[in-house]
Amino acid sequence: MGTDLGFLRAQCARTLVRTDLPQLGRREEGKVRDSYIQGKRRFIVVTDRVSCFDVVVGTLPSKGQLLNQIAAFWFERTREIAPNHLLAVPDPNVSVVRECRPLPVEFVYRAHLTGSTGTSIWTAYERGERVYCGHRLPEGLRKHEPLPEPLLTPTTKAPQGQHDELVSRAELLERGALGEELFDRAARLTGALFAAGRRWAEGRGLILVDTKYELGLDEDGGLVLIDEVHTPDSSRYWYRASYERALARGQDPEALDKEYVRRWLKEQGYQGSGPIPEIPLEVRCEASRRYIEAYEQITGLSFEPDLDDPLPRIRRNLGLPG
Repeated sequence: MGTDLGFLRAQCARTLVRTDLPQLGRREEGKVRDSYIQGKRRFIVVTDRVSCFDVVVGTLPSKGQLLNQIAAFWFERTREIAPNHLLAVPDPNVSVVRECRPLPVEFVYRAHLTGSTGTSIWTAYERGERVYCGHRLPEGLRKHEPLPEPLLTPTTKAPQGQHDELVSRAELLERGALGEELFDRAARLTGALFAAGRRWAEGRGLILVDTKYELGLDEDGGLVLIDEVHTPDSSRYWYRASYERALARGQDPEALDKEYVRRWLKEQGYQGSGPIPEIPLEVRCEASRRYIEAYEQITGLSFEPDLDDPLPRIRRNLGLPG
């Protein structure tokens, strides 16, 4: 269905902004996900909230359904590379997962010199910095160009409303955030995930430019992939067919991620502080259309939205009282 803007406009009035489902357990609210912890299980409700510059800036129609289903697709595809926490998907917006102890680090991989935020690798390079998260960068690189090799550039995990901090492996070990053996084991695991994701994306006519992974420890101390994986929120995708042309012309590559919303906010003078501009209906619909395009391009499946009012539907599908 992909580009039905009439459908998207109608859905703008019924986005899933927040949930309150105490029957599911103790509630934890993230930027996009509302989690409920119940013993050894966690119910993750993916809302339609959109976060840019580490701040929730509004909602996009059907975004939660799309993110949840893309993550489920990738969790199934990568099980042989990394154990993950997914148990079931009882509703388009809900995943039931194993409860794990999250590592205090996000494992961010970058394969290109790009980005628009103040902490992006391109912004740092343009300022003249040649060491980024402990990696030395060569002279003479152009914006959006491939890096000599994919780089692991970890970040700390900041509380909601605060900004994550870029760090190097050495800094993390010095702070005692992770032990050396655990960090290196996690780096190998996420490096294998990134390589597999890039191979799959290439076969779908895309470039997986960068992404972040979150890991946790299970009861036995094993590493488990958690949260989300290779979604348009956690990853940057470009179209392979038009990439070289954009690079030659000095243009931004055609993207399939939330960079569209981030660029619009920057054009309004917003970069994470001060009043949040209200995102127009047209921008919200176009952003959602891009999420749908990303889902269909990545998975090869047609997106079939569930048009029921989301909260009553979630209660019904999870067997909760209305």
